[in-house]
Amino acid sequence: SYFGYKLSVSVDYKHGFIRGIATGTASEHDGHHFDDVLDMENTGKLVDTDKGYDSAQRREMLKALDFQDGIQRKAQKNKALSQCQKKRNERIAKRRAKVEHVFAGIRHMGGKFVRCIGMARASATMTLMAACYNLKRLASFLHRGVDSFYKAKPSKRQLRLQTAKG
Repeated sequence: SYFGYKLSVSVDYKHGFIRGIATGTASEHDGHHFDDVLDMENTGKLVDTDKGYDSAQRREMLKALDFQDGIQRKAQKNKALSQCQKKRNERIAKRRAKVEHVFAGIRHMGGKFVRCIGMARASATMTLMAACYNLKRLASFLHRGVDSFYKAKPSKRQLRLQTAKG
């Protein structure tokens, strides 16, 4: 058993649905779950994260995978962030608010406290919380008449690949 657990999520920017989750102990660093929640099937290529995920290696990986870097920068020891980097972090923080809304929604459903012992049970509990959150979000969309299953038209690149294969 562990003293506390951590939930990392991948959220759809357009609709706010949870696309992927990873659970770990509270003592683990946030960056350990980045690969687990990075959704390779996501059509949105912008990856927004907080400062806990910042590393040169991770930025190179995103570039190699054709994702757009939205990782907030953190100051280094004895070197403050430039004004440009501070503005960039502010822009990313505004987009990241959608993820914080997910955590607030889970908290309103009583999800901040996991009353179980063991990683497997905590993971199952958090997975069920995420599923409940998504169902609640879907019900809200259906009630308001929003098409939550809207799919964007395929990009020119996707059309070229389909034409080349077929």
